[in-house]
This record gives sequence, structure tokens and C-alpha cells, in this order.
Amino acid sequence: MKRQASISLRLTTWFGSVFLIGWILFGAAMWLNLKQTLTQERKLTLTHRIDRLQYLLRKDQQANDAARNQDFEDFARATGKGLSEIFAADGLRAYGAPSQAAQDFPWPTVRGDSSERFVLVNAGDQPYLVLMRPFSLGGKDLFLLAAAPEAGSLLILERFWRGLLAAAPILLLISSASGYWVSRKALQPVDKITATARSISIRNLSERLPVAETGDELQRLAETCNAMLARLDTAVGQIRQFTADASHELRGPLSFTRTVAEVALRNPHIDSGSRRAFEDIVDEAAKAAVLLEEMLTLARVDAGSFHIILEPMDLTRVVEEACGLARPLADERNLLLSIARDSAQSVGVLGDFTSLRRLLWILLDNALKYTEAPGRIEVALNAVAGQAVLSIHNSGMGIAATDLPRIFDRFYRVDPSRSQVEGNGLGLAIAKWISEMHFAELSVVSAEQSGTTFQLMLPLHVL
Repeated sequence: MKRQASISLRLTTWFGSVFLIGWILFGAAMWLNLKQTLTQERKLTLTHRIDRLQYLLRKDQQANDAARNQDFEDFARATGKGLSEIFAADGLRAYGAPSQAAQDFPWPTVRGDSSERFVLVNAGDQPYLVLMRPFSLGGKDLFLLAAAPEAGSLLILERFWRGLLAAAPILLLISSASGYWVSRKALQPVDKITATARSISIRNLSERLPVAETGDELQRLAETCNAMLARLDTAVGQIRQFTADASHELRGPLSFTRTVAEVALRNPHIDSGSRRAFEDIVDEAAKAAVLLEEMLTLARVDAGSFHIILEPMDLTRVVEEACGLARPLADERNLLLSIARDSAQSVGVLGDFTSLRRLLWILLDNALKYTEAPGRIEVALNAVAGQAVLSIHNSGMGIAATDLPRIFDRFYRVDPSRSQVEGNGLGLAIAKWISEMHFAELSVVSAEQSGTTFQLMLPLHVL
């Protein structure tokens, strides 16, 4: 399954993308508005220029041609570097060109034009805006033309657009960083909820998620999860109480059944069939008693009423005593049980002797059950880098990789190859709990047909 990016990163990406698109649209709208403003300003300038030219022509209507031409030239030079012309209706100049630039300028054709209009022409690889206005003076139809370069407007537009593009990365970085900061700030309660939720297990269902009094969706989510945890806590508590009560109440009838069967076996006149039946009852009662005892232990653990007192002790004594109990069973099953340790050095730890012996016995019992003769069980105890390392290796059938993650789960047993081996699936769960109570790490390495190694690592303590 493809893992998606975090919400903060997705929000940042979304926020940055929206900002970038908005910035482009804003820049385009501002550019168009600026272009329209500059164009309108240029047109207004040309309109005012033509209006002044009209006023000048009417004022000089009674003057001679030389005076009118001189006034026109002065006006043209003063207002547009000579880019003004007056044409007759036949397209010829009504007055002389006010400058060489006006004479060389590619004026648009005016013949047949009867309305005022703006025309865009190119001269010398530069665009010019030209205003053409029909005008009557003394019964003569004239056309007044004035031109203005667009280079200044285009330069302003180009600088404006370059400025927008240059500012975009900086603003995008600032907006993305701000968006990430805001999203992280907004989702900070989610991190707290996640961290607390990860720490809650079946052993501490009484804990609750932090609730921020914000009145938003996160507060409602935390309150809903807390309500769910409360229901789970109640249900699990009822199950724990039932397990403890059932285990405790069944111990009496089970002990009575086993006692009656053992008494019946003492009768010398009992027939062989009844003897086998009573022997089976005794065996099954013994197994059931072990199961009930382990269930009761785990129920007390879950209820928090089972405590371990850690005291300075020598771990080698635990190994020697547990292996002493296991050796007769190993010999009976034709298994070689060996111990490897530094005899000249004690291994001091903080622990509970009885609990650690029980943990080691569970691991040894597991090795005895799943190792076929002739096989070997190797127990090693070493002190390495401030840690006491206890390992139990067996040459048995091994554990499949798919079963390893669940091997410490309650009532979990590997199927089908181990279905014939006696056990109830609670021993390793108890061993795991004992290791946790000693602040130790219990791990397993195994492969099918290659044996299994359990390793317990505890902090060393100077005796």
C-alpha cells in the first residue's frame, strides 16, 4: 500500500499551489489593468494634443501660410518631437512636415476616413499609437494626426511582469513556510492525541487522550475517543473480573476431581479400564490446574494487583536452579542440555528470583517440548556492555517467519505442526510480562528446521 504524505505536507502543498495560482491570476489581472491604464493615458495625451492643434489652427485661420506653418512646426516640436501631421482629404500634406521625423514616419492612409480613430503602426521596430481625427477649417476637409511611442509603456509592463515573476518564488517560499507552520500548529493536538493513543494498551485503558478546550472538531474527536476508551475499559474490566473469578472458582472443583481420581487409583481392586480412565482424569486435571493458574496470574497482572519487588541478585543462581530442574527431563528425552558462562564472574542484576526462575523455566520448557531427540539445548549467560545477556538456543523445528510476530500473544500457538505438543499458549505471554517488569528485553530469532534462540537482556547491577 502506497504511503501518503503527511497532512501538514499536503496542506502546505495545497496552500502553496493555491497561492501560486492566485498570484498568477492576480499578476495577470494587474498587468492587464496596468496595460489598459497606460493605453488610456496615451490615448488621452494624444486627444489633448489634437485638441490643442485644433485650437491653434482656428486661432491662425486668418494668418498667412508661412505663419501657420511656423506655428504648426513649433507646436509639433513642443508636444511630440515633431510627430504630428495635417493631411488633406486627398491624402496629401496640407502643411509642410514639421520635422524630418514626421516626414519619415509611416503615417496611415487617411483617404476615405470620416471618423476619429486610433491606429497602431510600427516605425523603426517600435510600435506607435496614432490618433486620426477629421477636421474642417475654412470649408476644407482636413485630417489631424499625432503619434506617440509605446516603448515606454511596454518597458513598464515588462518590468512589472518581471517583478511579479521574481517575487513569486520568494512569496511562494514564505507562504509555504507560513502554511506549514499554521498546519503544524493546528495539528499539534493531533500529535498529542496520537502519542497518547499509541501508549494506551489493554493494561492501561484507564488513560485518556488530552482534550483541548477549543470547541472544534479535534475536541469532539478526543472526547469521542475517550468515551470509546471508557466503554472498552469497562468491558475489558468485566472480562478480567470474569477470568479471575472463573479461574479462582474452578480451582476448588478441579482439585476435588483430581483428589477423588487419585484416591480411586489407590484402590487395589480397580479394573484396568477404570484405572486408565482415572489416570487420564488426573493428567487432564493437572493440565487444567496449570492453565487456571496461568490465567489467574495474567488476570492479576491485568488488574494491576500482581507486583514484583526488584532486589540485587546473582543471575547465575537462577540459571543453575532452572537448569537443574530441566536436566532430568532433558536426559529422559535424550536431549543434551549445556550451560556456557564465566564461572569466575557473578552476573548481578536487579530482579525477583522467583519470577526470573519462572521466566527461564518457561523458555526451557518451551525448548524441551519443541526439540526432537537427539537434540541439544544450549544456555549461555554473559555480561556485555553493561547488559546481562541470557540466551536459550534449541535445535528444534524452528518457528515460521509468519508466526514470530505473534509468538508472545496469549493463547497463540503455531499450527498445524505443533498441534500435538502440550501447552496452552500462555507461557510466553507470562515470560514477556516478567521481562517487562524487570525493564528487560525478551526477543526471539528462529527459522524453520534451524532451531530457535530466545534472548533476555537485563541491565547489570553491581552486587
